[in-house]
Amino acid sequence: MVEVYLNQIASGVLTGLVYGLSALGLSVIFGVCRIVNFAHGEMMVVGMYLALMAFRWLGLDPLLSIPLVGALLFVAGFALQGGLINRLIGVPEHMQFIMLAAIAIVIVSSCLMIFGPDLQSAPLSYAYDSYQIGPILMDKVRVLAGGAALVVAALLAAFFRWTYTGKAIRACGDNLTGARVIGLDVKYLFALAFGLGAACIGIAGCILLLMVDVQPYLATDYTLLGFVIVIVGGLGSLMGALVAGVLIGVTEAVAGLLVQPSLKSVFSFGLLILVLVLRPQGLFGRQG
Repeated sequence: MVEVYLNQIASGVLTGLVYGLSALGLSVIFGVCRIVNFAHGEMMVVGMYLALMAFRWLGLDPLLSIPLVGALLFVAGFALQGGLINRLIGVPEHMQFIMLAAIAIVIVSSCLMIFGPDLQSAPLSYAYDSYQIGPILMDKVRVLAGGAALVVAALLAAFFRWTYTGKAIRACGDNLTGARVIGLDVKYLFALAFGLGAACIGIAGCILLLMVDVQPYLATDYTLLGFVIVIVGGLGSLMGALVAGVLIGVTEAVAGLLVQPSLKSVFSFGLLILVLVLRPQGLFGRQG
């Protein structure tokens, strides 16, 4: 029985890394732009479909399509923020919500028209391969997915920590007035941050295609999951998003053993309620 739980925990950690990467995109956008991206799940589904098309038309493994999909989502996010969402900075929050909800509906409707409502997958040659480390047996797709998510998250953290542009983006998120005073181009940096966030979300979609079949209505589930992870980890915290993603992944995996798999979300929301009661700012959030 112990081996069963160890296998579930290992699977949950690997899946949680992908969840965390997707939440990183949401956290970057909110942490810098102070915009709640209600089209989060829809962007992830777009990333999944782009990876699926690259697999079918170009023969690219979803992992190999990460640079292509990341670049496309970055350009789309940059254009969306620069051309449309920048106009909403400073307006009442309900107007931001309506705009992004409308964008989400447009994306889902477009995916339905182009791809249809059916589940679609990328049949990989290594889909049923696995690795064994002692008593722990791990699916190869989950190992590759978790490793890819960890690498992308590390690159994003390095960008924000050590590059001039990354530090400038962080400055905008920490003190918008101060960033304007020292002459930073805030609107450009906001667009850059939104583009990076969208790229993270799209890349997470690429990776998720290794494990999950895609259809347009997945978007709502992943939007909700992204919000749960970001709130548990702490709004605007990159480390918090990654750690909370792993926690949610492990929680869902273990819950699938204890109760019916369809009820695993109950445990995720239970964790959310517990964090909100005991530490409202999230595990890594700063006290407001």
